Amino acid sequence: MHKKVANKKSIMKQNTTNTNAFLIHISAFAGFVFPFGQIITPLIAWQTLKQRSPFLDAQGKEAVNFNLSYTLYAGIISLILGGFFVGSIFRNLSSITNLNALDFHFHSGTVFNFIGLSTLTGIVTLTGVALVIIAALKAKEGENYQYPFTIKFIKYLALKKLRNLVY
Repeated sequence: MHKKVANKKSIMKQNTTNTNAFLIHISAFAGFVFPFGQIITPLIAWQTLKQRSPFLDAQGKEAVNFNLSYTLYAGIISLILGGFFVGSIFRNLSSITNLNALDFHFHSGTVFNFIGLSTLTGIVTLTGVALVIIAALKAKEGENYQYPFTIKFIKYLALKKLRNLVY
């Protein structure tokens, strides 16, 4: 009887750990609510939960690293493409003689540039959302998910400990 109670407590603790890892990943959606929420919220969740288990520590680092990387990539893409977009709007203003007669002409190229920029932004956003959902579901199952194309800003000492426990 005592073994069954201990086993149930162990299962409950594992479920709680997996749920907390799930919440660390899902907390990245706070970025849709307030600026840099995709970084701040997982960072706070990871810092408060990392002492509970090596799995939470590893998943928290992975979530924070991914969201930092994703924000960096999105910022670089926005700067590059935004520059092209703004340049395409103002390319016809090479000979300004009368500032009161400024006339913005939206040519088909400008419209297609805007559509292309919007499409690329949508693809990047949907990719980030999909990766966060996949990571959260894998963490809920207890799997150690690693995001693709992630810069390791925070090192993985706990991940090495976790691999030693698994193997």
